[in-house]
Amino acid sequence: MAARDGLSLQTALGDMRDLGAFDDAAFDIVFNPVSTLFCPDLRPVWAETFRVLRPGGTLMTGFMNPDVYLFDEVALDADELVVRHRLPFSSLDLTPADRERAYGDGPIEYSHSLSAQIGGQLAAGFALTHLVEAPHHADATSRHMSGYIATRAIKP
Repeated sequence: MAARDGLSLQTALGDMRDLGAFDDAAFDIVFNPVSTLFCPDLRPVWAETFRVLRPGGTLMTGFMNPDVYLFDEVALDADELVVRHRLPFSSLDLTPADRERAYGDGPIEYSHSLSAQIGGQLAAGFALTHLVEAPHHADATSRHMSGYIATRAIKP
């Protein structure tokens, strides 16, 4: 797509908690899709994002509604809401058999409170400018609650 549109892209493989490969104020925009669920602690994510954005720069991020993690994953696939987990949730807390049943060989997932997601952005220094919610695909939660939340924030 980049070649088709004549864009020049540079990619870097790394850890969202350590953006040390990038200078301070190096970016105008940071786009973080629904990926913070793979990170156990969000404070370094928001601090590093704030550091690498220029003043006036924009953070756009999406994340899971933490309440989605209350429910049994396999039951959701069967279109049933079965409350099973405490929050905050980590798939590391599951027994090996339950982890295999629900996640297979997928990555470890962590739920994060809205205080960690939104409050963490604010604590890092961002000014929140927009928030939207959307259903979580077509699983059983989509009829009752928003499964995704997205924010836009500005570095003052």
